[in-house]
Amino acid sequence: MSLSAILTEAYNFFRNHLTQLAILTVPLLLVQVGIQLWLGTEMSKVDLENPQFGAPHMIAMMLLLLIFSVLIAALTLFLELRSQGHNPSAGMVLKASLPFVPPLLLAGVFSGLAILAPVMLFAAFGPMWLVGLVISFYLFARLAYVNFMVVVERLTPLEAIKASFSFSGPIVLKTIALLMLYLPLSVIGAQLSGAASLGGLPVQMLADTLMAFIGLFVNLALFRLYMVTKKPTAE
Repeated sequence: MSLSAILTEAYNFFRNHLTQLAILTVPLLLVQVGIQLWLGTEMSKVDLENPQFGAPHMIAMMLLLLIFSVLIAALTLFLELRSQGHNPSAGMVLKASLPFVPPLLLAGVFSGLAILAPVMLFAAFGPMWLVGLVISFYLFARLAYVNFMVVVERLTPLEAIKASFSFSGPIVLKTIALLMLYLPLSVIGAQLSGAASLGGLPVQMLADTLMAFIGLFVNLALFRLYMVTKKPTAE
């Protein structure tokens, strides 16, 4: 299936299930954005010569990872159930997604370390950090299906990482193209957040949540690419 067809189907799904997706994800996104804004405010106060991070900051970081894992588990499970013709409620999806949270957390930590390693290693060689960044982005594309492997395939974290790397080989260019959508969304999001900050914290929080919700479109497109690659006859 062509990339344009993938994007078209993802857009149609996003539009047709907008209310269900919002009910399922926006509450989690609001909490996530709220924690991120608080952490951003705290980081702006840090003394660069003597940075100090306390227990509240560590707890906030752990909460972010937990909420993100719940969000991804719920979204992926919803996409799987809808692809099977089911129409579950948001509460049902959230409850059913909780068992996937621990393996998603572990898979996220392992794959995140693998993705960050090249850019961190090459950063020690000055301008070579750009090479590390390219390698890291390539690994990001190869591991973009780890969440689907955990939730849909019911694999363990390490199995999911191996499966995603193997699965994404033939479609790595399409995957990279979809992940590149994050770049314009990030630019628009930064500009919108900057403008919204003039209206105070509540306005900025709503603006950031809106952009985070729109960003879920990339996950939908990746899931569609995953499904048609896994089942070519679905075309």
